[in-house]
Formats: sequence, C-alpha cells, structure tokens
Amino acid sequence: MDKYKWCCCLTCALLCTVALLCVCLATLLSQPCSSANSFRHAAVAADSLLCSQVGRRVLQQGGTAVDGAIAALLCTAVVFPQSMGIGGGSVVTVRNKTGKVTVYNFRETVPQKFKSNLLDDCPDSFKHTPGSQWIGVPGELRGYEALHKQYGRLPWSKLFEEPVRLAREGVPVPPHLGKILSMPSVKSRVQHSSLCQVFCKSNSSLLKTGDIMKFPQLAESMQIIAENGADAFYTGQIALDLVHDIQAAGGTLDMDDLRSYKVRVMDAWTVPLGETLMHIPPPPAGGVLLAFILKIMQGFSFTPHSLDEDQKIQFYHHYIEAVKFANGLRRNICDPFFNSHTGADLLMDPAFIDHIRTMISPNGTNPPSYYSDVRAPPDHTGTSQVSVLDKDGLAVSATSTINHLFGGGVYSPRTGIILNNELADFCGRANTLNPGEQPPSSMTPAILEYKSGRLLVIGGAGGSMITTAVALSVINHLWLGMSLKEAIDAPIVFVDSKNKVNFPPGFDQSVIDGLRALGHEVGQMEYFFNVVNAVEKEDRCIVAESDARKKGMADGY
Repeated sequence: MDKYKWCCCLTCALLCTVALLCVCLATLLSQPCSSANSFRHAAVAADSLLCSQVGRRVLQQGGTAVDGAIAALLCTAVVFPQSMGIGGGSVVTVRNKTGKVTVYNFRETVPQKFKSNLLDDCPDSFKHTPGSQWIGVPGELRGYEALHKQYGRLPWSKLFEEPVRLAREGVPVPPHLGKILSMPSVKSRVQHSSLCQVFCKSNSSLLKTGDIMKFPQLAESMQIIAENGADAFYTGQIALDLVHDIQAAGGTLDMDDLRSYKVRVMDAWTVPLGETLMHIPPPPAGGVLLAFILKIMQGFSFTPHSLDEDQKIQFYHHYIEAVKFANGLRRNICDPFFNSHTGADLLMDPAFIDHIRTMISPNGTNPPSYYSDVRAPPDHTGTSQVSVLDKDGLAVSATSTINHLFGGGVYSPRTGIILNNELADFCGRANTLNPGEQPPSSMTPAILEYKSGRLLVIGGAGGSMITTAVALSVINHLWLGMSLKEAIDAPIVFVDSKNKVNFPPGFDQSVIDGLRALGHEVGQMEYFFNVVNAVEKEDRCIVAESDARKKGMADGY
C-alpha cells in the first residue's frame, strides 16, 4: 500500500511539473517580440507599408511566403508603377522548409525581331533610355505562375483581390513617387509621352504627392488575369491588345514572343562568408558582383571598431577600391545560355579574389585603367524589392523591375500596362544581341544562413546602386555590429561607372575630405535611389525592415 501511495505521489509530482513547464512555455511563446518591427510568426518587407500590409494579410489568411510576395509585388506595381509591374520581370530566390535554395529567373528577354543596330543607340552616360525599341518580352506573370504552382497555397485569384481594388479605386501618390514626378527631366518625359494618360491631370499638369492616381484599365487587365491565369496575358486578348499597342508605338514584340516565354529555374549559388552561407542568383543576375565585393572585404577582417574616427576613412577607402574592381568586371556578367565563356566564375575564384585584395593599397587610389582595360557600362536606376518569411520557414527574396524609371516611357492604353526598356541593360555590356537572351542585371535577391540558425532574407532596389546598397547593408550587419535597421539606414557611397565616388547629403565630411586626400574623385550625384528591404529570423522573432529612403515600412504578425 505504501508503495502504491508513493507511486501516486510521484505521478502527481511529474504531472504538476509537466503542467508547470507547459504554462511557462506557453507564457514564453505568448510574449510579444521586443522591437517595433519584430514579429512572432511571419513578416513582409516591401517598398511601402500599404504593400507590406497586403502581403501580411495574405499570410494571415493561410498563404505562404510566395503568396505574400506575389500579392505585395502586384500591390507595388500600383503604388510605385515607375519601378516595376506586370510589363517587366523579376529574379526571385526561394529557400524552402528543408533548406534548399532555388532561383526563379523570369527577367525579360530579347524578342525574335529587334532593331539590327540597336546597341548603336545606347547612351554613353547615366540617363534614361526611352523608346519602344528597348522593350523586352515581359516575364513577370509567367514567373508568378511558376512560383505559385510550386509553393502557393491560396487560390491564384485571391492574390489579386487587393491590388485590383487599389488600382480601380486609386491610391495617393506616395512622397517618393511625388518627388520623382517633380524632377524636371521626368516631368518633361511623362508630359510628352503616353504616360500622361495616367500621371497627368486634365490640364496636363503632373500628379503631385497626395493626389489620387487610378489605373482602371490595369485593374481590368489584372482582374482578367486573376480569373483566367497567366495565359490571359501571354496568349489571350490582353496579349493581342498589348502587342497592338507596342507595335503602334514602333516596337517589334509579337505574339510568338509572348507565347514562347519560359521561366528559368535553377539552384542558387552558395558563397561562404566565414561561418555564414550566402545564397545568390547566378548570372545574368548580379549576385556574383555582390559576393566578389564581400569576399574581398572579408579578407580585411573589419570589426565594429573599423568605424571609429581614426579608422573610418580606411574602411571606406578599402570598400571603394573593392567596388572599383567590381565595376571593371561588370562586363563578365552575361547570359550563360548565350555566352559560353562568361567570366563570372573568375569572380568566385579564391585565388583571383586574393590577388585583387593585394592590389588594394591603404595609401591611395589609381586611374581607371588600373581596375579594368575596358570602360565600365553606364549606370541606371529602377527596380523594387520584397522580402518575406512565413510561419513555416519558407523564405522569399524577390527583386522586380521594368528597368529605368517608368521603363521606356511606353504605356499600353488598351491594357493599362507600362512596358519595360530592359534591352537597355545590354548597353556597354554586350556587342551583340540574341533572340531569347536575358540582359545582365545588378539584381541580387539573397538569403543568408548563419551557423547559429539565424536566417536573413535581403535584397535591394535602385538599378546600379543595388550592389553597393546590399553589400554595405550586409557588411554593416554581419561584421560591423549594427542592428538590421541601423545597417539598412546607414548612408552608402556609390562608385559610378566613371569611378567617381558619390556621397548622399549629410555624409561625414571628414571622411569625404580624407578620401579626397587619398586621390578619390568625388562625384556630384543629386539623387540616391538605393533601397534595401530585409527580414531576419532569430530565435523566436522575425525582425523586418523596409528602407526609409522610400518611406517604406514592413509589417507582420
């Protein structure tokens, strides 16, 4: 009997202990994450709070990170139509729940017919390249379709509901777009093109910040695509209308180009950064340039003290030198399906990286010929970034674009779609074009895995500024000890195609003076369009940050 009582007491004690542990665990898991942009289950970092919220609601309705990313991108096409849309293309890096990382490349391609001497029309400086001759075959919707088929959970049409409503009812012009529309060069371009149909008031003056912009024809096209799938865009009436408007504007894209478009699916390239693994999209995306810069900088073993006053100039000097070499190697990035010897492997060769590092002196800089025997391609702007992580661990980093601001300035009135000018990305980086070829790109949606189990989903927008924006954000966070927000908010330096070093307003003047003393030529760039959006999972919480330069805000739950 005593033995029976003893067993009962022991059982009761164990049950009480288990119950207490369960209560403690439940209490721990129910506690909110500490920071303002920290979430327990899932998060979306898009270019605007509105689109982050659209993606978050999709996640809360049971959607995956891919569902959330597609909805946020469709929303961004309405809120920031100067940067991306269904008339463009994307590169998307996806890490599934088992840890496998795959890249979906649905960038625009060269149509079957194109102007024979197109590259003779390339500008030789940092400026917009307008015209229908630069339009590539849009891949955006075929890419969404492929991603949704593999990873989606909600119905395809569900992802379009809020973006269609926003396009139909209208959204206020956000401050970032309002600033762009007020720029003299953009203002003139819009007023004297078909874009004026959607961005001008009745008196032909441009919309301003806070004005309501509506896209009724785009809403109609998106509704049809929501109901009938991507085929509506590539083989249906929308395709016929789109081709009609492009050819009416002097373009060469035809129905066969749309019908034959294929999404490229491939394994990501994985680059070790100490105990961290970085997964990047292979060429013709710009991941190798990002990796090249980071591998050079890793060898200098910078620490948080590298930003102390007595070391800050040397940190930026070494970084600028690494970027100058990267600029000189940009021509190595091209479509491997059409170029058997791309040269991209060289940028990943440890011996080559070590050699380049030895060419960087702490005592000064060098003339352009020191970094490359060819002229660097011209710079450009554009793109949009969405980073998403869901409750099941699926991670998505998506960079989308129509290339330059408002693409080539060609608007399709029958469909409401703004077309890309993606073929301009071949300028300065190719001597010939081939039908079906993808242009080289700076886009580099990346996913970093830490040995500790942390996961960082990151990418950037801003055309040529993508590489430096993402590289400095990673360096700031990974090696210099900054929080994710601090790393993204920190000012960047941009080394342009002429190796001039450009600084945003308010940059530390003592550093600028010190870099001048080392021989760096300072540029006069007026506008900085660099944007980085990222989400990071650590322990129980997901931190999400959208770049304040575009007035973006992340959201999650």
